[in-house]
Amino acid sequence: MKTEKEKMIAGENYFSGDAELIKDRRKAKNLLHRLNVIEYRITKKAREIIQELIPNTGTNLYIEPPFFCDYGYNIFCGDQVYFNVNCVVLDSAKVTIGSHVFFAPGVQIYTANHPLDATLRKTNENALPITIGNDCWIGGNAIILPGITIGNGCVIGAGSVVTKDIPDNSLAVGNPAKVIRKLNK
Repeated sequence: MKTEKEKMIAGENYFSGDAELIKDRRKAKNLLHRLNVIEYRITKKAREIIQELIPNTGTNLYIEPPFFCDYGYNIFCGDQVYFNVNCVVLDSAKVTIGSHVFFAPGVQIYTANHPLDATLRKTNENALPITIGNDCWIGGNAIILPGITIGNGCVIGAGSVVTKDIPDNSLAVGNPAKVIRKLNK
């Protein structure tokens, strides 16, 4: 029998009020409090907090506080990833971010999902993984919805809501985001 955490990571319906998940979120929130309130500036201590919060990273993950996430351990980053201020990563499922990816202020990444059936929604939620390729730039206040893959070399325009996968080397803008042209490799 799977734990609620195993169900969550597998994308199955799970109970978010499970004691283990509450403990994991509490740990993340305590680290975020230290990063966002106590340190606030990127110091040696702030970099240590980020490493503890998001252990699955390559070199030079840079996060400009404030930053928000649910767990941290479901965020996997390549090298040279930059989050500007006020980014949110709801990482109930795995969030895979390639190398050389830049997030403008206010970007929101949502793996969390809820059943459409009202009865199920009272006690269950689920999550779908998100993948963002290498060499991407995600514009300010863009929102990336559950289950999305953004290819390598993409630019997502400011304020866009990504509801469908975006192929490699594309410029996508709007709500919902639509590819408006291919970008040079």
